[in-house]
Amino acid sequence: LDAATQAHGLATSLGVVSETGVAGLTLSGGMGWLRRSHGLSCDNLLAAQVVTADGDVRMATEDSEVDLLWALRGGGGNFGVVTSFGFALHPVGPDVFFCFIFYPGQIAADVLEACIAYMAEAPDEVSPVSFLGRVPAAEAFPPEWHGKPFVAVAGMYVGDPAQGERVFGPLRTLGSPIADLSGTMAFVEAQKVLDEDYPNGLRYYWKSIELQGLGADAIATLMSSAAEMPSGASTIDIWFHGGAMSRVAPEATAFGDRSAPILIGVEANWDDPTADEDNIAWARRCIEDLRAFSSGGSYLNFAGFLEDREQLLRAAYGANYDRLVAVKTTYDPENVFRINQNIPPAAA
Repeated sequence: LDAATQAHGLATSLGVVSETGVAGLTLSGGMGWLRRSHGLSCDNLLAAQVVTADGDVRMATEDSEVDLLWALRGGGGNFGVVTSFGFALHPVGPDVFFCFIFYPGQIAADVLEACIAYMAEAPDEVSPVSFLGRVPAAEAFPPEWHGKPFVAVAGMYVGDPAQGERVFGPLRTLGSPIADLSGTMAFVEAQKVLDEDYPNGLRYYWKSIELQGLGADAIATLMSSAAEMPSGASTIDIWFHGGAMSRVAPEATAFGDRSAPILIGVEANWDDPTADEDNIAWARRCIEDLRAFSSGGSYLNFAGFLEDREQLLRAAYGANYDRLVAVKTTYDPENVFRINQNIPPAAA
């Protein structure tokens, strides 16, 4: 999709890994490098062709099947089979400036505090994510750092690359970096920067939690959790919100409330099947340790195995949950589509 739209100097808001499926990404929200400049993927969904449980083919737009389109904008994938998506496109690229810098893990608190201060004045054109993890044994990193803790800052500037280099300057001067992989690159290449970190065949279990802020105690909890990760491929990701995605009213889309300034994504990534229990337990423990700093919301594209399903969905959708149940009852009263996050019909 990126390649097709970039042929016309355009893009829509997608994720941060190019192989992510557009459908699942969009139906549960869709957070990427354009989220602060152009909103979530679901915010850019203008139309969807849907095969509903009664076998009808329906076109959901802002003028027809309005409730169905509302539900598809972040409400999950169990209202029908979506067979086509129509997205809003925006001028982006062809080149962008991409910030990608790794600092030693021991200065993680300073880096994250600097990111919070930076975001207070940051323009919508930047949508940073920070990562806590361990340096991979890759050529881009000095051998003496392999396996050691890092804190990274990544982000794209949507606009003139030269301006982007200036805008990201404060985040690239926070200490002596392990590696600075920042630079001007084609938008389609920037969209692939993280691809190699998520190979097919790895084992993945991701959870998430929204934070009301990122104070000293929350940062200390993140650092402690990162130090305990059983796999060197795992990360704890800090998504900085605001901008266009946060200016959408909670009731405008099924996605719901966007007021939390921080989302934590806990990514347990490992390759040994015998280590399943340890890695899953670590991710769950990270989330529980962060609940003291959260109002309970989460991002349903990072939902683990949907444990405590109803509680999780109600917390994520908030006041929109009952309207989602009503839409489900209208379009799928027998609960034919019941696998993808499963908002139940009222009769279920």
